[in-house]
Amino acid sequence: MTAALYVIPAPLGGAAQDALPAAAADTVRRLRDFVAESPKSARAYLSALGMPCAMRELSIARLDEHTSAREVPALLAPLRAGRSLGLLSEAGCPGVADPGSELVYEAHREGHRVVPLVGPSSILLALMASGLGGQHFAFCGYLPREREQRKRRIRELEQRSRIERQTQIFIETPYRSRALLAALLEACRPETQLCVASELTTAGETIVARTVAEWRRRPLDPGEKPAVFLLLG
Repeated sequence: MTAALYVIPAPLGGAAQDALPAAAADTVRRLRDFVAESPKSARAYLSALGMPCAMRELSIARLDEHTSAREVPALLAPLRAGRSLGLLSEAGCPGVADPGSELVYEAHREGHRVVPLVGPSSILLALMASGLGGQHFAFCGYLPREREQRKRRIRELEQRSRIERQTQIFIETPYRSRALLAALLEACRPETQLCVASELTTAGETIVARTVAEWRRRPLDPGEKPAVFLLLG
């Protein structure tokens, strides 16, 4: 196997062994060097994936929001030594609303091969299941926490969506999902389409798409759950 940086999606929910197609899982099982947002979670994931070696034989370096830019190049040491390296995040795809993009770019800068593996992405799963426009969309990350700033941002995104026919996608920490939904219902026009997709791929998965007017008539408590929000003005 030619040395490469493998970008490995992690489960959004459910069993780890179901997160990757068989061919991708086989590729991961051949790796011994990893970079992960949380080494502890990575070890649990890799153990459930059925690694053919003891966990103590794996090298798992940490890359999270506290990792400085100057520390990133050192994480590619296995690649420089001719060994493939796996990049894991906590859930979903590394580098997409998760740490990892700096490591991937550094790998490109040094001339290493980068291989993304097929696996779950809450953003794309939510878009697929929303019924909103998938030809033209934008992922906007997290919205401002402060109430007035958040309201202004929501209205900006709604206007952009209406003018460009572009679905706007954003996320929030689970304990603020209720507040974000309330802000959306307060700020958006009645005819704007809104989808809330929560706990994707788990037994508690809920995906609801309807106009803001319908949401106001039939409110639904999103609870404190991981969720993806999509709107189309």
